[in-house]
Amino acid sequence: IRPSASSQALFLLSPALALTLALILWAPIPMPNPLSELNLSILFIIALSSLTVYSILGSGWSSNSKYALIGALRAVAQTISYEVTLALILLCTVLLSGNFTLQNFNIAQEPLWLIFPMWPLAMMWYVSTLAETNRTPFDLTEGESELVSGFNVEYASGPFAMFFLAEYSNILLMNTISAVIFLGSSTLLSLPLSTITLMTKASLLSLTFLWIRAS
Repeated sequence: IRPSASSQALFLLSPALALTLALILWAPIPMPNPLSELNLSILFIIALSSLTVYSILGSGWSSNSKYALIGALRAVAQTISYEVTLALILLCTVLLSGNFTLQNFNIAQEPLWLIFPMWPLAMMWYVSTLAETNRTPFDLTEGESELVSGFNVEYASGPFAMFFLAEYSNILLMNTISAVIFLGSSTLLSLPLSTITLMTKASLLSLTFLWIRAS
């Protein structure tokens, strides 16, 4: 179902772009071996995650609805604002680890997890990831009382599902990055460096997202 007054091509392209970017961002994640080994994987994630604003803005504008456009503008403003915080915190962690590759964080955290010496930054990072993924209490983009559903108000069926797959993929991605950066492989706990260990940490962090929403 598509609105008759909408820009048809952009209306369908926006959710496809959102899901594509969400899946490409998983390429440099070490689990423990990345799909694509990049020397500057941190910069790759920062650069590519900033492109998601185009899919949001495109969906809001192409819907030809004032509710969708206002929701898109709010989403873009919030995403751009908190990206600055995320980038600065990532650069601080790079200074401690000494490299821009995510695999290097596992080596840097062998004596101690970075969450202990950098706990104020870890707290700020976690709040920023909540805002970046539009989770409660930063879900101003949906604005259910005044904007119905935000930028995806006109979407249904497949394109709507693509937006939500992208959204939940980004939530898991952010928590996986949090686990890699602040809860890497430490010799103190003797945890094996495996996909199961990493995704267990990411799942526990994702559960706190749901807990914050329920509280």
